[in-house]
Amino acid sequence: MSEKIGSKKFSMSKAFIYLILAVGSFLSIFPLYWMFVMATNHNSAINNVPPAFIPGEALVENFTNVINTIDFFGAIWNSLIVSTIATIGVLFLCSLAGFAFAIFNFKGKNILFVFILVTMMIPPQLGLIPQYIIITKLDWLNDLKAIIVPGLIDAFGIFWMRQYISSNVPKELVEAAKIDGCSNFRVYWNIAIPVIIPAFATLAIIRFMYIWNDFLWPLVVLRDQSSFTIQVALRGLIDNYVRDNGMILSGTFWATVPLIIVFILLNRLFISSLTEGAVKS
Repeated sequence: MSEKIGSKKFSMSKAFIYLILAVGSFLSIFPLYWMFVMATNHNSAINNVPPAFIPGEALVENFTNVINTIDFFGAIWNSLIVSTIATIGVLFLCSLAGFAFAIFNFKGKNILFVFILVTMMIPPQLGLIPQYIIITKLDWLNDLKAIIVPGLIDAFGIFWMRQYISSNVPKELVEAAKIDGCSNFRVYWNIAIPVIIPAFATLAIIRFMYIWNDFLWPLVVLRDQSSFTIQVALRGLIDNYVRDNGMILSGTFWATVPLIIVFILLNRLFISSLTEGAVKS
């Protein structure tokens, strides 16, 4: 009898957990679904009370209006270039810095690491003016380099890699590799890199999404429409007199699709990095 009661309690708790997960999943997915529904309807359906909750027939028409209003594919290409190069740079440079902080002992290491953490508390808007002055003196205005180069290093990326390497790369293995004659870079490349692939996936998703969605800095440094990233280009869909919500949400939805694809591709490694060490014997 006690076994039946225990199994019943277990099943009830399990059902409650599944219910919470289902509700959380619905709340997370619904905004994306709602954006897709609005992207497939005309303004008249969007402004109805209650509004439409099922996809309409204006998906192609709304997207056609988008590409006729802005250089959508050109802006997508610019965002892909900027986000991909900056993300690769962050993965390489931050993992190198994280490896140094995790493995090596050098004078002032802890103080320097604290300074890096302090920079995470400073709002990026405070550095907008000095960064703009530097970009102007380098003559990088209206150039994608003005977005790529400042995004090649990230304080959170250094912190994340340092923590992951500290807990997953044994120092004994590093010392054994050095005894065998491996250089510091070869230890990093041949020993650390294979271990921290899941951390790479997590940082890649976070950084790619941040750069892709960045609006303020590209708006400041990009002037010509041919160099606009997608977030800046989407601003051109807003008219001061007539607001076509179906067209606006269509552009927004299709601009979100590359982020969804990146997350799907890196999803398994992302979950692996977050659950690393959660279950140990």
